Amino acid sequence: MSSILSAFHFSRAFSHPRMSLAAYCIICCRRIGTLTPPPKSTTYRRDIRNVIKFTGSLILGGSLFLTYEVWALKKSLTLDTQVVEREKMKSYIYVDSVSLDDRENYGITYQARKELHKAVRKVLATSAKILRGPFADPFSTVDVEDHECAVWLLLRKSQSGDRAARLQAVQEMSETHHWHDYQYRIIAQACDLRTLIGLARSKESDPRFFLPPPPLPSLKEDSSIEEELRQLLASLPQTELDECIQYFTSLALSESSQSLAAQKGGLWCFGGNGLPYAESFGEVPSATVEMFCLEALVKHSEISTHCDQIEANGGLQLLQRLYQLHKDCPKIQRNIMRIIGNMALNERLHSTIVRSGWVSILAEAMKSRRIMEASHAARTLANLDRETMREKYHDGVYVLHPQYRTSQPIKADVLFIHGLMGAAFKTWRQQDSEQVLTEKILEDEARYTTCWPKTWLARDCPALRIISVEYDTSLSDWRTRCPVERKSIAFRSNELLRKLRAAGVGDRPVIWVSHSMGGLLVKKMLLEASKKPEMSTVINNTRGIIFYSVPHHGSHLAEYSVNIRYLLFPSLEVKELSKDSPALKTLQDDFLEFAKDKNFQVLNFVETLPTYIGSMIKLHVVPVESADLGIGDLIPVDVDHLNICKPKKKDAFLYQRTLQFICETLAKDLEN
Repeated sequence: MSSILSAFHFSRAFSHPRMSLAAYCIICCRRIGTLTPPPKSTTYRRDIRNVIKFTGSLILGGSLFLTYEVWALKKSLTLDTQVVEREKMKSYIYVDSVSLDDRENYGITYQARKELHKAVRKVLATSAKILRGPFADPFSTVDVEDHECAVWLLLRKSQSGDRAARLQAVQEMSETHHWHDYQYRIIAQACDLRTLIGLARSKESDPRFFLPPPPLPSLKEDSSIEEELRQLLASLPQTELDECIQYFTSLALSESSQSLAAQKGGLWCFGGNGLPYAESFGEVPSATVEMFCLEALVKHSEISTHCDQIEANGGLQLLQRLYQLHKDCPKIQRNIMRIIGNMALNERLHSTIVRSGWVSILAEAMKSRRIMEASHAARTLANLDRETMREKYHDGVYVLHPQYRTSQPIKADVLFIHGLMGAAFKTWRQQDSEQVLTEKILEDEARYTTCWPKTWLARDCPALRIISVEYDTSLSDWRTRCPVERKSIAFRSNELLRKLRAAGVGDRPVIWVSHSMGGLLVKKMLLEASKKPEMSTVINNTRGIIFYSVPHHGSHLAEYSVNIRYLLFPSLEVKELSKDSPALKTLQDDFLEFAKDKNFQVLNFVETLPTYIGSMIKLHVVPVESADLGIGDLIPVDVDHLNICKPKKKDAFLYQRTLQFICETLAKDLEN
């Protein structure tokens, strides 16, 4: 009988927004069974008070008083426990509206209602003490199932002032898979922000821990989602901005309707940033317009004060609507994730992001088989997690491993930096072989991976934190994402160095892995870090560098630009790769002297096969002599420039030699 009226069952009911404690008490009295009417009114009033006192005593855990009240109740109550047990297994209890008919306000129902209303404050206060006060085992005399008691014990533990206790509670919650549905919902509704984020970042967490997002506000009358997206963009500051932000903003705002967007598709193909998206969304003008707006919002979200305005103007809800609308469009969803991830860098917005329902969306995306979707969600949740994370991950910095909370100690970092026209994920995919194309084994990670650092390296070296960096590059100013953008290697290296330091790079041993122009950025970052005292840890903890076909002495790419249709105006990045580039020669000389003094471990790979550029031009992008840094091993490989960093399979020489270098270079660090 004690389990029927326990505090847990009360809490199960009034945790739901539609259920008040008083209402639940009323329905319990209606369903609890048959009350034997006493001969005098004073007697049944006393019995009702006994019910209330019994409930309070049960919650407070007073054993002597509890024994007396149980004895008294046995004489006055007959219980139908089957009814209550059926109610107990329900996720929620919904109560019909209470009649206002005065005729129902007489007899035992009226008295029960009156007495139970008096007890509401006591029960609420007692529940608060259970969660917040000193824990003195108030359940010692209660006949409750162990797993049901554990719900409240873990909930209270997750709100402890002891950080270790909180982390342990979240871990235990995430490993629990035998609770009833309503018990998961209790946690979902009662846990605090940091517990919710911790559950979202725990690999095995049950999805029922995450309530669905609240209903989205209706669109304004005579408005479309594209129009509201433009209005959000127009509400942001338009002056004193970076030239590229101004460019993206004006481009997006100029597309005032879907029909106008469709008519200007050809012009986009000639312009800058629109080219890649005109090809992808030529048949869906509205998605193209939305993509332009999102590109601009990504840039704005890198400014802290603009994030505040995006939130104040309903941006979190609008972006959520757009995200749900474009489930079949990963590019749009990724840009939305980039915006939310940038907003999550601002701790003052964390509670708003959580309340708007984004955590359930992120928790679901974390479990996606699509590596880009999962990695964007992991970045955002890591920025929201101030319980276990000191690091902050800016736009373009993605942790490939570990993406979830882990008890595995992280002993070193391995950073992957792509080159021209590369990306944080696609540059490091497995080379597509004929077997893959014919047998369609893309879903089998043991035989094929879309990102070998995440799949292979993380399994072979679980004590590593693996980070991949993404930045915009272009071969030609015709195809640059921002026509007014002229970013040199020096500019990009400072930008990336700042972001990587914010991510904690330098706090533990580091190995840099780079492809093509990415290697030049690594060299420049290390040189710049050596000049700044606050960056000294980056230098002191750098153990080694792997260069995949890095043009230390220049490339033929810029020389061939006049013969290639889309390289009529080579970008600044390409110009800096030319053999006669003064900046490139200075970088090589300075780094060689610097690296010899620091005694870095270095491994150089270089292609021996030419690369097809377009359908007609075949070019040896980085010859052997250019890939020779002057220190470290130089290993020629029979592949082209694009596949020098894409091993065919896990036991291929390219991957195994890379793994060997990492393990040997970090051997002492991984042992400690």
